[in-house]
Amino acid sequence: MPEPENQAEESKIREIEREPPKRSALTHPAFFIPAFTLLGLLFAAQEWNNARHLDLQIGALAVFESWGAQYFLWGVIWWVLLRRFGRFIQEATRLQMLTIVLPAGLAICWLEEMVWIPLFPQYMRDYGTQYWTRVVHEYFGDLVESMAIYWGGFFFFRGVAYYHQLREKERVASQLEAQLAKAKIAALRMQLNPHFLFNTMNGISSLMRSDIEAADSMLEHLSSLLRMTLERGDVQLIPLHDEIDFTETYLSMQDRRYAGRVTRVLSVDPELHDALVPAMILQPIIENAYAHGLSKLDRGGMLSIEVGRDGQRLTASITNNGVGLKPGVNENPNGHGFGLANVKDRLRLHYGDDCSFSIREIERNQVRVSLSFPLQLSANSAAGLTRYGD
Repeated sequence: MPEPENQAEESKIREIEREPPKRSALTHPAFFIPAFTLLGLLFAAQEWNNARHLDLQIGALAVFESWGAQYFLWGVIWWVLLRRFGRFIQEATRLQMLTIVLPAGLAICWLEEMVWIPLFPQYMRDYGTQYWTRVVHEYFGDLVESMAIYWGGFFFFRGVAYYHQLREKERVASQLEAQLAKAKIAALRMQLNPHFLFNTMNGISSLMRSDIEAADSMLEHLSSLLRMTLERGDVQLIPLHDEIDFTETYLSMQDRRYAGRVTRVLSVDPELHDALVPAMILQPIIENAYAHGLSKLDRGGMLSIEVGRDGQRLTASITNNGVGLKPGVNENPNGHGFGLANVKDRLRLHYGDDCSFSIREIERNQVRVSLSFPLQLSANSAAGLTRYGD
């Protein structure tokens, strides 16, 4: 069974295929008919130049008039055909081309000669003055050229219609991809909240037996964190200073839980306060540092958080001591905590391959998580952007 997003994409593309072909600026009569006429004048210039080299006595005005009028008529004909039969031109099968388009082309070429002949009564007098005699002679004399113009126009505009349809399909597919990415990011964010709340409540529960004041303080900080989370709503990218506020509140809560056991340092480049970062990008990593490293220590814990800039990229590193990595964990966070896997997945959804995420043991029992992604500065602190959408 197809995935829901595939069904949505196929349904949307089918809607596009059922829609009338979109009008291109190239087919507007103010551009289209003069462009056809200009093409005829270019052919006229070529014929007149050839006639001069062959010493043929052909007036320039006569040449340019006849060619210009012929291609002007073809411009009008093709503009009418596109207005009335644009969908058929786009969708005609090979059988329809043979049984409908080809006979129609012969008839249209005849019609074009019927209109062209009265415009230039001075031509073709050697073939008699009868209108129909001149039409028949001119029709068969120009049939190859006229059919070339007709079929050339048919396949050109058929190709233009296919091109616009392809671009529209790509646009819709891109929109669906953006919607899917936003949905996945939102789902990952929703996973973080209960996970974070569960861990925090466990910490408060343990403090209730030993330090009521610390537990009360943690509840106040937890209330502040939940308020911040609710105020953000569905915003995916937030200013770094908002993320730091959230992180500092979380660290204050952990200070009460690990009083005297952990020394922490938070260093942020002041020029990056308005940089846009994924919401809750630091807290899960810090929570992981406490859960898998710092909580194992009775004293001497160290936590360092550094956010800086490397050219046009924002970099962050979270270093902690405690327990080192298990074998095989380096560069692969999936086996080292829910939070790290969640952060890595969200970075990929926001930035695709233009981001990096690593976890490694830099010294014995000292672990560093590093991440990097494109620097994006914005004065709009409520910007809710992803990599794919506006």
